[in-house]
Amino acid sequence: MNMLRRHWPWLLVLVILLAFPFLFYDWSKGRHSGFVLTLMSEIGVMAIFALSYNMLMGQAGLLSFGHAVLFGLGAYCAAHVINLVKAGTIWLPTELVPLAGGLGGLFFGYVFGWLVTKQRATAFAMITMGLGELVSAAALMFMAFFGGEGGITIDRVMDTSLVGVRYTSPWQVYCLVLAWAFIAAALMRLQTQTALGKMANATRDNFERAQFVGYDPRMVRLMQFTLSGFFAGIGGGLYVLIYEIVTFDTVSAAKSANALLAVYIGGAGGFFGPILGTIVVVLLQSGVSLLSNAWLLYVGVLFIVMVMYAPGGLIGLIFMHLPIWRAGRMRELLLPYARAFPPALLVLLGFVFMVELASFTTIGAAQGKRFTIGGQLIDTTAPMPWVIAIAALVLGALWLRYEARGFRQRWDELMEGSKRAQATAAPKPQEAVA
Repeated sequence: MNMLRRHWPWLLVLVILLAFPFLFYDWSKGRHSGFVLTLMSEIGVMAIFALSYNMLMGQAGLLSFGHAVLFGLGAYCAAHVINLVKAGTIWLPTELVPLAGGLGGLFFGYVFGWLVTKQRATAFAMITMGLGELVSAAALMFMAFFGGEGGITIDRVMDTSLVGVRYTSPWQVYCLVLAWAFIAAALMRLQTQTALGKMANATRDNFERAQFVGYDPRMVRLMQFTLSGFFAGIGGGLYVLIYEIVTFDTVSAAKSANALLAVYIGGAGGFFGPILGTIVVVLLQSGVSLLSNAWLLYVGVLFIVMVMYAPGGLIGLIFMHLPIWRAGRMRELLLPYARAFPPALLVLLGFVFMVELASFTTIGAAQGKRFTIGGQLIDTTAPMPWVIAIAALVLGALWLRYEARGFRQRWDELMEGSKRAQATAAPKPQEAVA
């Protein structure tokens, strides 16, 4: 009962994630939405990948531009293991295939980590970038292991399940991904509380002091890099089970950029920040990409805005409100937020309208697409739509700037009040007894 009381948020999230696909269930045909289940499975895999990347950047302060190497090589290892199982060479339960990918990521994490962790800071980032390009090129050259451009295909139906599930449906695969996502997240959470996790923070915050107290920062980086490879490989193993193919794209710089975007947007300062960032990035990639050709531009702008105005990410924005929440004065922010919302929405709509006009004028025209809003055809060559978009953007920005002053003033007042309330509630030291 005590354990249930301590971990109820995890159980609540698990129940919600299991129930969410049923919101899109086709009751007339008796089946789930394949798109929704694949999207949710992708979020689970990328959440593991982003959390493993945060073990480097967030915990150890190591900026890597080639983390997809560990993810992709783990996926290739898992694919070869599945094919060996199908051929009858070895026996392995389907549920443990992600573990095979994790062991592959662990191996390559140690091998590559022995090289890259000799340096830190900018040198580390540059070496990982070169390593990523090296493996990407090798994936097109060494056919036996990587399969060239066609990659390695598998059949996940192996009849070796421990629970009698054949994993023929996306729902079964989603449940497996969800189970492994919670296992991996729990283990990475526990790792932050170990001696290694604490020393990774120490080497990030004060490299020289960690040396003075007798620790080898290079060894700490190597162990952290290796464990990060293990969890990235688990994500790669799940990726293979979802898509039943692995190609050189899984080790590319674009895949590494996804992890970087997820961690920065979500926030590296909190453990759950990369998960929030993963949800945003995957929805932009899989959802917005279906609606707009300019979805990459939106991702880039969001990344720039977060780095400039919210370097702590989404989780940092949430943490900023905690002092006001503890003081019981969050309701006093409702009016300032309500006043800032209309101009912020106007800026967003003006920006999106202008981007889509530009997109349909160039890419859309080449593809033969037409720009319609609510069934109304928009002539992208006419001046009026452009005037409306620019006017909405400019007027919204000026309006938002005006409201931001009042919001900042109210925010500062609430923060000062929260600090005074906290100081008043703090116990005073007892006077010395004569």
